[in-house]
Amino acid sequence: MGILEKISEIEKEIARTQKNKATEYHLGLLKAKLAKYRAQLLEPSKSAAGKGEGFDVMKSGDARVALIGFPSVGKSTFLSLMTSTASEAASYEFTTLTCIPGVIEYKGANIQLLDLPGIIEGAAQGKGRGRQVIAVARTSDVVIMMLDATKGEVQRSLLEKELETVGIRLNKNKPNIYFKPKKGGGISFNSTVPLTQCSEKLVQLILHEYKMFNAEVLFREDCSPDDFIDVIVGNRVYMPCLYVYNKIDQISMEEVDRLARQPHSVVISCGMKLNLDYLLEMLWQYLALTCIYTKKRGRKRFSVLIPSRNQNQTSDGLST
Repeated sequence: MGILEKISEIEKEIARTQKNKATEYHLGLLKAKLAKYRAQLLEPSKSAAGKGEGFDVMKSGDARVALIGFPSVGKSTFLSLMTSTASEAASYEFTTLTCIPGVIEYKGANIQLLDLPGIIEGAAQGKGRGRQVIAVARTSDVVIMMLDATKGEVQRSLLEKELETVGIRLNKNKPNIYFKPKKGGGISFNSTVPLTQCSEKLVQLILHEYKMFNAEVLFREDCSPDDFIDVIVGNRVYMPCLYVYNKIDQISMEEVDRLARQPHSVVISCGMKLNLDYLLEMLWQYLALTCIYTKKRGRKRFSVLIPSRNQNQTSDGLST
């Protein structure tokens, strides 16, 4: 039985298992096995070497933004509108076959925007060059998920599932769990808050599934078994995401209002150039960039761009 078949069997068993106190340990072990097989699936194979042409784009500018979505949702049109790069746009699917970079100039910052080929269902397993697309998305600072407003709910759930499968956590914080493997001494488990989703026994069973019998574990918040598995695996990426609903000129005003009020969502129309300025403002906020202007005596003023979420220093030695 191959890895894909094993993953499918575990997913089916999780779906048909009732969630209660009696099955929580069994479900925890199934989720740990599922994470292991998915990690094996994402490991690059030797036969796939040299097949990533068109996706090796050097990171440049002050930030990188990945533009992902299903085929024919308006990604290439959006890139052409926001940057000086011309990306081929047509009414048929898979117009874009490689990664096309562009640069957005906004508030003195150069933001690299990457137009990636359309993702299809099963991209996490490598369908439609899905692995290359997702690998580029993991190196970005922000993800713009472009959705068709006429079928945005279905597209959003499918894309979130694909990204979740490969370890990309959208609009989530890293679990506040201290975990350190040791050479001996067994498993030391502690928590600073009451735990309602995870117990010491379940933590030990999950660690044993990963062949870990000596470790220090400290829960600083009430996390789920999935969160603890993410901490063990250690290769998860937590990044902000903007859900951009395009083609709002094709739906009713009531539907536009409903989509616009959802968290992390922006509604636009590339065809009619609607609400693009607001999208840029939201992108600036999600990138968390701060523009600091400094001026030394006798010299012209210049600006320094730094990520506000990091403790960096300006050229004058002033920390933010």
